[in-house]
Amino acid sequence: MALTAASITPEEMDRLQANYPRAFKRPWWEQARQWAVWSALLAFVGYCLVRFDAAPGRIWDGLSELGVILSAMVPPTFGAAPSGLFWALLESLTMAFLGTLTAALLAIPLGIMGARNIIPNWVFHFVLRRHFDGIRGIDPLVWALVYVRAVGLGPIAGTLAIATSDTGTLAKLYAEAIETADSGQAEGVAATGAGRSIVIRLGVLPQVLPVMLSNALYMFESNTRSATILGIVGAGGIGFELSDRIRAHRWDEVGMIIIMIVVTVALIDGLSHLIRKRFIEGGKNRPLVRTDEAT
Repeated sequence: MALTAASITPEEMDRLQANYPRAFKRPWWEQARQWAVWSALLAFVGYCLVRFDAAPGRIWDGLSELGVILSAMVPPTFGAAPSGLFWALLESLTMAFLGTLTAALLAIPLGIMGARNIIPNWVFHFVLRRHFDGIRGIDPLVWALVYVRAVGLGPIAGTLAIATSDTGTLAKLYAEAIETADSGQAEGVAATGAGRSIVIRLGVLPQVLPVMLSNALYMFESNTRSATILGIVGAGGIGFELSDRIRAHRWDEVGMIIIMIVVTVALIDGLSHLIRKRFIEGGKNRPLVRTDEAT
């Protein structure tokens, strides 16, 4: 028989309230704490809105101006030098690829050293992880400004900025992936008398390589977009062309550049999906025995 509110006697209700008081009413201090948290959050949001002068009229005027800019982007055109835009886009892709590849390779030994199950020394682990946090805590845009000052304008600065920032991020992700690896496989390799490097190579890395590849591919997708922003500060690529068109108010060409960036990011996303399916999930889709062998 289903228990309904009408079928509960007053004695049963008193027993339920005695056994499960929090189901009927929370203590007053919990209610006060909840109200205090929500009040503090609303007060902080209100302070931010006032501090940023986020007046409704200002936002409305900005949206109206945005509508004018968007209408000026239609129809999009390549301008006088369409080949220059394609070369700039290729430069951004190369910058993202080289930066991600460099970071992925550097992050492998750093991730191995940063894993607790590889080097259990907590002092070394703490210091190295804090270095990872410091590197990835600085935005690639800031690194680009530093490298533009150090090596000059051009895609080299953007490549170094992406590589530096992503090394800290990927090293942290690799270390966490290695820490979750099954210890049984590593112990089995060690039982054969293999050295530590062989144990890592055959007992740990095969388990985490799919995760490492997936993380590197995601960073490449993200860096394809980041390379555009880096170009605005002098790192070359399509971002420099975009910034130049915006300053000149050539909104039709800005619209075309935005379309090129969106299409490129979509193609990179599709390519990454195919690579993941081929190298990470491919074993699930291939038969263990070929048809001609089975017959």
